[in-house]
Amino acid sequence: MRIHKKIALITGAARGIGAATTRLFHQEGAMVIISDIRDEEGYKLRDELKDRTEYLHLDVKEENDWKSAIDQIISSYGRLDILVNNAGITGFLESTGPWDAENTDLQSWEEVFRVNSTGVMLGCKYGIQAMKSHGGSIINISSRSGVVGIPGAVAYAASKAAVRNHSKSVALYCAEQGYKIRCNSVHPAAIMTPMWDDMLGEGEQRMQIIKEIEYGIPMGHFGEPMDVAYGILYLASDESKYVTGIELTIDGGILAGSEAKPRNQNS
Repeated sequence: MRIHKKIALITGAARGIGAATTRLFHQEGAMVIISDIRDEEGYKLRDELKDRTEYLHLDVKEENDWKSAIDQIISSYGRLDILVNNAGITGFLESTGPWDAENTDLQSWEEVFRVNSTGVMLGCKYGIQAMKSHGGSIINISSRSGVVGIPGAVAYAASKAAVRNHSKSVALYCAEQGYKIRCNSVHPAAIMTPMWDDMLGEGEQRMQIIKEIEYGIPMGHFGEPMDVAYGILYLASDESKYVTGIELTIDGGILAGSEAKPRNQNS
């Protein structure tokens, strides 16, 4: 019960890393507010977990949604202890493209930034206001793509880099103000979530692409959403009470250098 009786809000919580984090937080004793724009999936997750859960519709790029959500949480529970800014998009499904550096479409760029970067900024803004009297932990989900360039997804990479830097600014601001609020970023890569479906395709093609990607992962395989959820749990818990402004990378060793991947001695 590592976060027993903590009040936690998770965005983009209906599936993938958000859903895994919701299940783990619930298991570890928290009251979890599930939020998303996928209402049907969000309510289904709430019904699965039953007690100590609530679902709120929250479009992270809309400031009024944030105001309403935070007001409702404070009214119902009196405080917010943990905020996980997890909601994010690649843009491949949500915008028209193209997404490469030379031809990127302005409207697509702005949509990705509104969700991935502005959404996190708004979450931090209202999270700080909800936590500053008693303290708390803000965890922002960035990406490996926020550390390295992605030529074919420039908006996604740049927006996740913004999350990486903003997390540090929030951490320092809260420390300067004397707020007992910690803020850290998590950088997953090669985690098998629904976000990959459009890129992987189906059938034999899917298996071939997965095989090619896994060859470049030092640990040799995709990670699971729960691998990331456990990292988030650490940053949410009091075990990390002296940790703020860090980047927690969960990527099977990719950023350490894929050239170091052990090779089969028989090949």
